[in-house]
Amino acid sequence: MAKQGERIELTYAGASRAVRLDAFLAESLAGISRSRAARLIRDGRLTVNGQPVPPARRLQAGDIVRGEIPAVAEELVPEPGELARLLTTDGFVAVDKPAGIVMHPGAGAGSGTLAHRLVAHYPEIVGVGHPRRPGIVHRLDKDTSGAVLIARTPAIYAHLTQAFERREVQKQYLLIVRGTPDPPRGRIDAPIGRHPTNRTRMAVARRGRAAATDYRVLGQAGGTALVQASPETGRTHQIRVHMAAIGHPVLGDATYGGPASAERVMLHAWTLCFEDDARDRWLAAAAPPVDLQRTAAAVGLTLPKTPASGPEAR
Repeated sequence: MAKQGERIELTYAGASRAVRLDAFLAESLAGISRSRAARLIRDGRLTVNGQPVPPARRLQAGDIVRGEIPAVAEELVPEPGELARLLTTDGFVAVDKPAGIVMHPGAGAGSGTLAHRLVAHYPEIVGVGHPRRPGIVHRLDKDTSGAVLIARTPAIYAHLTQAFERREVQKQYLLIVRGTPDPPRGRIDAPIGRHPTNRTRMAVARRGRAAATDYRVLGQAGGTALVQASPETGRTHQIRVHMAAIGHPVLGDATYGGPASAERVMLHAWTLCFEDDARDRWLAAAAPPVDLQRTAAAVGLTLPKTPASGPEAR
């Protein structure tokens, strides 16, 4: 049985049928479920031949799986901090994440994350989902602000996690980019994978994971454009990578060639539209923060009115 905190190294001997990485780990390691194996893979704790891969990766004979099985009971210590609530029910809460705060603990971020604040305000989420990401069913980058959905019960966690995986949650972002995309309304359908030489970056890659983003230009001024983007998939840095790929990087996004004329990456998770487990439909909407308002005003862009959060009429 894999011990908590133990490092592992497994070699896949091959079989008559292709085997997914998460399934192989669940079969090989006592006490590790397939869902937990998938979480460890997504967190980057387990690699194949030294490279990060998705849980669905089909193993080839000779592939070497390495990594660490962390202790299950890595619970967070609650930390004080403000939470801007957008929606609150018995099953879930939606909050407005400020830019500059990491979603949950990870490399270089052992404290001061949104997860630490969440367990201080909602202690019941401890034990819901991953111990280091309690209640968190999706993520935003550190420098991205906006709406985040948090499950308060295991049942809602399972429901919302599946809804995101099935692409049933409608997401809208507001962003300011360099130049004006042409056509003003379109779809970017380009796979995304790790950058070949810089592993901290993502890039459009022929062998990457499928990724699609719909966009619409809402206004243009001062050599910039205000864009509404709706990612169909949820790849790391997806909107930033896609906009840079068509020659219109997000302002403040130095990682992907964006102009340094903004205080931070001008990307905001504006709305989330989703169904709860009773099939009631909800809208969580986060108004653009002050820094985005300031940048828009400086170049002459007008931001749209933010709808009210709450239940949606059928």
